[in-house]
Amino acid sequence: MAVDVVLEARGLVKDYRRARAVDGLDLVVHAGERVALLGPNGAGKTTTLLMLLGVVTPDAGTVSVCGRPIAGDRSHAAEEVGFAAGYLPLAERLRVREYLRLYGNLYGLADPGPAIEAGLVRFRVEHLGDAMGTELSSGQRTLVGIVRATLHRPRVLVLDEPTASLDPDVSRRVREGLTAICEEDGTALVVTSHDMAEVERLCERVVFISGGRVVADGTSAEVAERFGHTDLEGVFLHLADDRPSTLGAQQTEHLA
Repeated sequence: MAVDVVLEARGLVKDYRRARAVDGLDLVVHAGERVALLGPNGAGKTTTLLMLLGVVTPDAGTVSVCGRPIAGDRSHAAEEVGFAAGYLPLAERLRVREYLRLYGNLYGLADPGPAIEAGLVRFRVEHLGDAMGTELSSGQRTLVGIVRATLHRPRVLVLDEPTASLDPDVSRRVREGLTAICEEDGTALVVTSHDMAEVERLCERVVFISGGRVVADGTSAEVAERFGHTDLEGVFLHLADDRPSTLGAQQTEHLA
């Protein structure tokens, strides 16, 4: 795996009217890594994700993609980052290939056709190429959304709950396709999820956030052991039950 840094956040802070959502968060992701960004509701995970994507501007700190700050250069980030989520709408009055071609053109691809076909095959949905958006199940919409997000071969792929409510077969296709992208193209994957079992299958590194800070960073086994649990679900429940103020400074150490 390449060791070059493709996503770097330093000292991220974001305040809202009543509380500090993110409090001095650091995160470094390397090419080819599969990283899960985890935390209970209210931990600051969503705000962090939005700052990493350049959608929300931090009150302090920086985010860089492939060595270039997002601030003032969001077009560069858009070229290097892909984003997909199961809740994003799909054009219902377009056929799948038409929808993907539209986005391929927006990404600046001179001929999106080969990338579209390769993506459909990778996630085993080539038979859906001529289907209308209205004909797709929720799982099929998720798969097509991931194909869309990877057409331009991004250096970083950010996915919000990619396997939520999917049946086991579709979840497996998502995992296998994403793993292939990371291994073959060197794409870094950043995933948020509440499905700890799915995270353990897909990601080689997990980053837990609580109280707007990173409280653990390492492999699933390392993080679980650090908190005295046997799996990530135990860690998740531990953090959900704990108030941020009770998390000692010793728990903020990185394990990786």
